[in-house]
Amino acid sequence: MRKFLIIGLCVVGLGWAMSNFAGLAAKGVYERIVLDFREDVGTAEIQNQVNAIATQFNVRPQLNSRFSQADHLYIVEGDRQLLKALRRSPISKYTEYIEPDYIYSIPEATQASGFTPSPSLPNVGQAPNDPLYSRQWNLHNINIEAGWAETKGSGITVAVIDTGISQVPDLNETKIVAGYDFVGDRDTAADDNGHGTHVAGTIAQSTNNGIGVAGIAHEASLMPLKVLSASGGGTVADIAEAIRFAADHDATVINMSLGGGGESSAMREAIAYAHKKGVVVIAAAGNSGRNAADYPARYPYVIGVGALGAAGEKTPYSNFGAGVDISAPGGDTSTGEAGGILQNTINPQTGESIFAAFQGTSMAAPHVAGVAVLIEATGVKTPDEVEAVLAKSARQVQDDPLNHFGAGKLDAAAAVSLALKGKITFNDFFRWLRDNGYLNPRFWIDGGAVALLPKLAMVVGSYLLAWFLRSYFPFTWSWSLATGLITGSSGFFLVRGVYLFDVPQYPFRLLGSSLPEIGSAVQGSSALNPISASVLIPAVLLALLLGHQQWKWFAIGSSIGVSACLGISAVIDPTLMWLGGGAIARLYLIVNALLCFGLARLAIKPKDTLA
Repeated sequence: MRKFLIIGLCVVGLGWAMSNFAGLAAKGVYERIVLDFREDVGTAEIQNQVNAIATQFNVRPQLNSRFSQADHLYIVEGDRQLLKALRRSPISKYTEYIEPDYIYSIPEATQASGFTPSPSLPNVGQAPNDPLYSRQWNLHNINIEAGWAETKGSGITVAVIDTGISQVPDLNETKIVAGYDFVGDRDTAADDNGHGTHVAGTIAQSTNNGIGVAGIAHEASLMPLKVLSASGGGTVADIAEAIRFAADHDATVINMSLGGGGESSAMREAIAYAHKKGVVVIAAAGNSGRNAADYPARYPYVIGVGALGAAGEKTPYSNFGAGVDISAPGGDTSTGEAGGILQNTINPQTGESIFAAFQGTSMAAPHVAGVAVLIEATGVKTPDEVEAVLAKSARQVQDDPLNHFGAGKLDAAAAVSLALKGKITFNDFFRWLRDNGYLNPRFWIDGGAVALLPKLAMVVGSYLLAWFLRSYFPFTWSWSLATGLITGSSGFFLVRGVYLFDVPQYPFRLLGSSLPEIGSAVQGSSALNPISASVLIPAVLLALLLGHQQWKWFAIGSSIGVSACLGISAVIDPTLMWLGGGAIARLYLIVNALLCFGLARLAIKPKDTLA
């Protein structure tokens, strides 16, 4: 009965944590439905099915754009009821999928502040003569000047899938190639919001031209692909087609400073198509402070980017956890305009050119896109190789249990330097995977936070200690004793690294911790808490359960397991909160390990022994 009660309490606790966790992703919204007809279905048959839908449901599907014919991508106005009806109808057998045409948008919390250009500043070393460059703390934070000494992105085209790009004065020397407006179905992709032009400026603002500010890869070409309207929203179908357009028109880097809820097969396939054609795809993680990145950052083959403030800290709004691969300056204007990301853009009300400071993961993503361009310009071409250089060159954050920073903080100079060492080979990439732990089972089993070998040593050590006691004070092995040994020594650490979209990681870390690690899990630290990493919890368990014939063995096993855990920790990593990692912490762990073992011995009474 008590066993079921404990299980029930665990389930209730997990449910409470999920229901009270502020970081759950928003549900996807849509007003249209996507129908992707199979490639082997002929044009005549598709037209028959379109007519059938018009007759049966009184709505007529249309090609999403003039580029949709080859992919047989149709859209139709409709809601959830129509979606269910279409999926149940005979029409579904002619399609690869029928799904919502989700609306993605500019991430929330993007703010702007106007600037007036100041007189030109003197050139210092590699610094450009752009008069507002001194206010671009973000470029200094990624060490851009050392990167410029080697490359400025010449010969690379980056597609900006956003609200479009307007020809503001500080893009006067930037190459802009032909793009497309998927919102208005026209060739000119002008910006009517300001967001896309600002993003494009971070990537390739004209630099050293005596005007305004600088851009990261200012010798690269920009491809404007408008998928978001003036209000900042756009559909998955348009975004997916823009991705394919970029891949088919020689763009090798894509930036998507947009996102939302709802997974889409159309977009997943488009991203996979671009990746296969050698395109690096980068997306903003989202601005809701959730424990999971938004789509499209969550899709395979996409580099999801979290946002940093001027001091290198995670910004309050940035999403984190699953889907965040790297972090870059995104700005924080909560304390003033100086904390934002400054670029030249337009005033959406008047269309006039302004210099404005924005904040958001929308601003962080183009930093990574710009550096990806610099990497490609050195000769590193494939998406996997570019991502490997970005990750390996990032400034790592050692204590990041909730994955706020991904591989680390973007470093343009280190990325370019690494890329210039020669084209990354498979062996180089393999070594990078090995050196960063991705080939180590502990990374996948425990999210990289706790080593596998010490965990196994703790489990084995607890069983050896129990075997030693049994040799002198015989007792019968039981499931309650075994559960206690594991709970006290390693915990059910297999669940610690679990990431589920829309589900907070915190309960998994708590349930996957051993008894000495509970304090660490609660406080989100990798250091052991001296209160939980002591004889205290085993003593309380024994006091409560010693009178129970079965559950006392769980308490005894827990005490032995904690002894093994503290002993192994004292040898491998004695770091304790408030006590550090020196001799005092090591002595503390050893003394408490001995106390736990002694406590277990005292709890085994003579009547428990077998003849």
